[in-house]
Amino acid sequence: MIVRTAVMDEIVMRLVTEQGVDTVLNLAAGLDARAYRLDLPRDLHWIDVDLEGILSYKEAALAGEQPRCRVEFVRADLTDQATRRSLFQRVGAQAKRALVIAEGLLVYLKPDDVTSLAKDLAAQPAFRWWLIDLGSPALQQFLSRTWGKQLRAGNAPMLFFPEEGTAFFAPAGWGEAEYHAIFDAAVRLRRAPKMSWVWRLLGLFASKKRRAEFKRFSGVVLFKTSTFGDGS
Repeated sequence: MIVRTAVMDEIVMRLVTEQGVDTVLNLAAGLDARAYRLDLPRDLHWIDVDLEGILSYKEAALAGEQPRCRVEFVRADLTDQATRRSLFQRVGAQAKRALVIAEGLLVYLKPDDVTSLAKDLAAQPAFRWWLIDLGSPALQQFLSRTWGKQLRAGNAPMLFFPEEGTAFFAPAGWGEAEYHAIFDAAVRLRRAPKMSWVWRLLGLFASKKRRAEFKRFSGVVLFKTSTFGDGS
């Protein structure tokens, strides 16, 4: 999670500074405090969306802190399609170049729900980019062995690990712009597990197909709407 957050921080800052993002829509924001800790422009509109209880707790915890940009907390249940469409339409009408973040969200949704959410986001022309984390079926098997009981006991089963990978999102209007493998990022950021050298050694003897699968074991993905060209 530390590596995932760090990689997303880098992408957020790059899009804001180089691509002119003026709005960030942070879905299922939880306790994310990026609007308070990143060096963001004062005029950036940052919108955290989550349930009432979570945002009330977060608001109280951050009461004495000064955000780096213009922050808005929106209490909403994103599983309610009418509610989220209304929110997306409002934000889309105000923004010019928006980045949507969904960190740690999609894994808890069913594939049909992910598709519905993806289509609702793509329907807004101002939503240019979408930043997510994505796991493979191999990661699902690993998590089932290691954390399955705890997740089921907490009524939080992990459901979304598409066999197609990022291609799953193409029919909904989103194309892969960047993929950052978590393992590679962990090595770069010097946050790799102590036994990571074993995996790298095994990788030397793995088939080309197996190495490619491992690269997509778990990663951070930046999508771009299929209607948004590089010159826009």
